Amino acid sequence: MGFLALGIATILWGIAHSSSSIERSLDVPVSFQNLPDDLVVTSQSSDRVNIRVRGSRAALRNLAAAKLEYVVDVAGAKPGTGSFEVDVSRFDLPRGANVVGRSPASLEIDFERRGRRAVRVRPDVEGEPAAGFLMGEATVEPPHVWLTGARSEVMRLDEVVTETIDVAGLQTPIDREVRLSLGAGHVWMEESRPVRVKIPIEPVEGGPVEADQRGGRKGG
Repeated sequence: MGFLALGIATILWGIAHSSSSIERSLDVPVSFQNLPDDLVVTSQSSDRVNIRVRGSRAALRNLAAAKLEYVVDVAGAKPGTGSFEVDVSRFDLPRGANVVGRSPASLEIDFERRGRRAVRVRPDVEGEPAAGFLMGEATVEPPHVWLTGARSEVMRLDEVVTETIDVAGLQTPIDREVRLSLGAGHVWMEESRPVRVKIPIEPVEGGPVEADQRGGRKGG
């Protein structure tokens, strides 16, 4: 009888413990949908929304926090700053879990007109080839790229620079795919096509290296 009572008490404790309400704080990333094609988001007051969720332990165990996302519908946005109230009803939570607090209560989002422009690509080359070798003029393919992004930033650019290519001590030509340095603003390439840089490196005409190479060819 004593074991039966202990078993019942344990079960009741487990039920009460699992059904008791607890709170959990979550930072949920912010994303946007229906952004007009002619606009770019240049800043936002916060890139995350903190929510306090209350529910049973069982409900919160079923909460897939990593999959939560707060989606802001920005359809109809205009250039300038827009204020969007944080609507907690948009969160898809397990049964028995509810949002009891949020921060911030609204998001301030800055929008700017989108611009596009074709700019020159300039290779950034540093160093000198090995002694007895001469570096020719670097060429880029494509020589120009189309940029898009916040109009005020795009229209300030006349060129973009490649990542640094170090030719120090080299004796052979370079043909390399490179990244472009677009800065930390709101500008990106309109097409994600590769950019290649070619740099000819040859022995100095009449120099000892070329003479050795000629001698080697004759000897062969």
